[in-house]
Amino acid sequence: MLEVRCNLARGAFDLDVDLSLPSPGVSALFGVSGAGKSTLVEVLAGLAPAEGRIALDGEVLLDTGQGIDIPAARRGIGCVFQDGRLFPHYDVEGNLRYGERRARARPQHVRFEQVVELLGLTALLARRPPQLSGGEKQRVAVGRALLSQPRLLLLDEPLAALDVARKQELLPYLERLRDELATPIVYVSHAFDEVIRIAQHVVVMERGRGVLSASLAEACLSPLVHDITGAGVVGAVLEGVVQENVVPKNVVSPDASRDSAAPTLVRCGALEIRIAESALPTGAHLRLHIAADDVAVAREPPRAISVRNVIPARVERLQASEGSVLLHLVAHGERLLARVTRGAVGDLKLEAGSECYALFKAVATHGRRFERGGLRP
Repeated sequence: MLEVRCNLARGAFDLDVDLSLPSPGVSALFGVSGAGKSTLVEVLAGLAPAEGRIALDGEVLLDTGQGIDIPAARRGIGCVFQDGRLFPHYDVEGNLRYGERRARARPQHVRFEQVVELLGLTALLARRPPQLSGGEKQRVAVGRALLSQPRLLLLDEPLAALDVARKQELLPYLERLRDELATPIVYVSHAFDEVIRIAQHVVVMERGRGVLSASLAEACLSPLVHDITGAGVVGAVLEGVVQENVVPKNVVSPDASRDSAAPTLVRCGALEIRIAESALPTGAHLRLHIAADDVAVAREPPRAISVRNVIPARVERLQASEGSVLLHLVAHGERLLARVTRGAVGDLKLEAGSECYALFKAVATHGRRFERGGLRP
């Protein structure tokens, strides 16, 4: 557990947080620019003076009331920033070996060969930083930080300086870090699509305060997140396991094909969902993102429809949102979101407690594999 109760005044800005974050696991600090995310990272790393108390797995790093303030170099915390900050006079291997030297007598949690394989650096070892792409530089920076054998890894917007293609190149490596290593990670971002893929726990920062601290699944349903992200990525995030490719009991739409071209069946608790991804082995763990804009609602089961997921649900509550309405739905114990117009709410006579059907396409439902980096660390 990472426990943080501290404050820092910096000009007109005041950081004042009281948080407990799971360890191990990936906790995302999310919010708009200027919310205090990077300042909190500096405090955790010991790079900015603060008042209060910080403890990691029971070991006190800062307690100004007791006169304890472990210097940054002795906290055992690895940091990766937006620009990677590689040494230009070292090749990739030299940068990685520098991380090893920093470890000194710390217990060895990861080995050089393991980090090189995990981050796909074998072909890059002899290159110097100017010969690397932005995504490659960040992978090296992460590897160097890991080889310092950190007790906590801080990733401060590591994708912010990258274009879309380089972000998509780096994200799978970050997912592997989450799934294959036990190192706790604090991940800073103002892009919620990154948070959905990487995090298990989310802290929403606003004006130097942690205004929400919750699991990813809970955070995705929060109005605080919706207010920041807007309509694009609002939706439910579910955790599921790939099942044998048979017709799911809860799907009302007929004729789901049983052949190899049929959508993949994923069980999320008691809820069964079809997704378009193929070649997923039975038993694989998936994190599903179902955007509210991709979910339609009907009061009666539709007939002769191409939509693969037609699921009985109940309206839990209605939430006004940017000229539309977010319907919070419960389906077989899982929670979904649907964005509809105010007119649709009136025409369908939807209110809390209304029985309905949630409709969404298999091709609109995206699954990301994980090993042990689920929603509940």
